[in-house]
Amino acid sequence: MTLHAAIEQVLAQEKIKMTPVEIAEALNKNSWYSKKDGSVIKSSQIGARIKNYPHLFRKEGSLISLKSNTGIKKPAISKPKGKVGLSGANLKPELALKVLMNEKNFKPAGEIDGDLPDIPGLYCLRIPRPETLPGSFSSVLKSREHNIIYIGIASKSLRKRLNQELRAKGHGTFFRSIGAVLGYVPEKGSLVGKRNQNNYRFAKEDEKKIIAWINENFLVNWIQLEENLNSFEAVLLNEHLPLLNIAGNPGALEEITLLRNKCKQIARTED
Repeated sequence: MTLHAAIEQVLAQEKIKMTPVEIAEALNKNSWYSKKDGSVIKSSQIGARIKNYPHLFRKEGSLISLKSNTGIKKPAISKPKGKVGLSGANLKPELALKVLMNEKNFKPAGEIDGDLPDIPGLYCLRIPRPETLPGSFSSVLKSREHNIIYIGIASKSLRKRLNQELRAKGHGTFFRSIGAVLGYVPEKGSLVGKRNQNNYRFAKEDEKKIIAWINENFLVNWIQLEENLNSFEAVLLNEHLPLLNIAGNPGALEEITLLRNKCKQIARTED
């Protein structure tokens, strides 16, 4: 059980608002969650975890409660029926999603260019060494106890979409986000006079640096998916809370939006 799930259990069982100290004491007694090093859970850990899951918890002063009055409750999303395949082999949807998220199936981002299929589907990005991210993002990913960076859909072609997201060939939402996270900004005024005032781009030399960083640090996996892409994506976003997803992600980070807005403002500003 993850720490945030254990906190949910405590609050659902006690049915009262509790302080981080009280929650930590309860967890240390019932052993629903144990740290890898065997040390006791501290109230500071409770506070940090609550902050990362605002869709689950409400904080009023020092008191914490569940946002759902009925206890543990995830967003109600029915698993869709659809035709799913991996490398041409048909799989049941539930199995296909497991194949997508299985860490053993991921490949280094720098080695996928010749393998990308020209078919619709779902893809996922992981970062095996979260500590390579800037401090605050690394800490959030560690608190979520996984290394999932992004989950996305390719409505027509995985090859085209991943070339946008990982190679800056076109307008990739993920590429703009990871570039901003790494501290890059677009050229000043580069969106002035453009119809689309959101799709900023980085300078060519910066794009090369971002691509090199992606190739060195990310792992990629994908599955063929021909129907209900948005529904499948919603299921995965609610289950995994990927670090850099914004739209439809209950665990979306405001800091990502702020960094992207900063980039837009720079690109829209004339010299």
